[in-house]
Amino acid sequence: MNKPEDQVIPDVQGQRDARRIAIDKVGIKGIRHPVRVLDKGAGIQHTIAVFNMYVGLPHDFKGTHMSRFVEILNAYEREISVESFEHISREMLKRLEARSSHIEMSFPYFIAKQAPVSKVESLMDYEVTFIGEISDGGAYCQQTRIVVPLTSLCPCSKNISEYGAHNQRSHVTVSVRTGEFVWIEDLVQMVESQGSSELYGLLKRVDEKYVTERAYDNPKFVEDMVRDVAGMFNADPRIEAYVVESENFESIHNHSAYALIECDKRA
Repeated sequence: MNKPEDQVIPDVQGQRDARRIAIDKVGIKGIRHPVRVLDKGAGIQHTIAVFNMYVGLPHDFKGTHMSRFVEILNAYEREISVESFEHISREMLKRLEARSSHIEMSFPYFIAKQAPVSKVESLMDYEVTFIGEISDGGAYCQQTRIVVPLTSLCPCSKNISEYGAHNQRSHVTVSVRTGEFVWIEDLVQMVESQGSSELYGLLKRVDEKYVTERAYDNPKFVEDMVRDVAGMFNADPRIEAYVVESENFESIHNHSAYALIECDKRA
């Protein structure tokens, strides 16, 4: 009688497929893993990321080996850094016999901020995603996506109302490809500077007065937000390509206002 370890188990995923239809992305989504990220103030920030990992499947392959994605993640000791991204991407190509790969690492990133008047300090969290891709020709490309919450105050409401103006919380999402290293904190600060007012984790009454009045003195439409951020990115030589999106969660409507600008400065 054969022992279990002596049995030959068929590799179904490795069989050939006769339909001759390639798959653009196949892999795993939503796997959590510890990561470390460069922190401008503290040096290193430890957090937990959610990974999506895909490869392109050639038309003649029946399936991919899903367990190998997990093996690749776990090969990097306890934590993964963004510096490992290209190596992980190329390891995916090699281990899964693919020609293209795509990896996303999404995590909460915390920045200590001081309230504008009282100077009380608190943490603000931002949703950050690092994205690495290897195309069919073997070229590697990496971009950073950040969701930055802001306050926006409606210029039209301010202009036509006798008492105040309506405002809302907005999410400005930027996706950037850079030619050199740029701190997460720097990208966040660039975006925050273009809202009616930035947000804080903790405010005292004197701070609430300040941010309310600042927003009132700095009204912006959703169109203003994306144009102003795009203007900053256009003037920054480190940024090669970007997408800027703004979604304003309207306070007097049951829908959001939305705008997007996309630019490849090298095109």
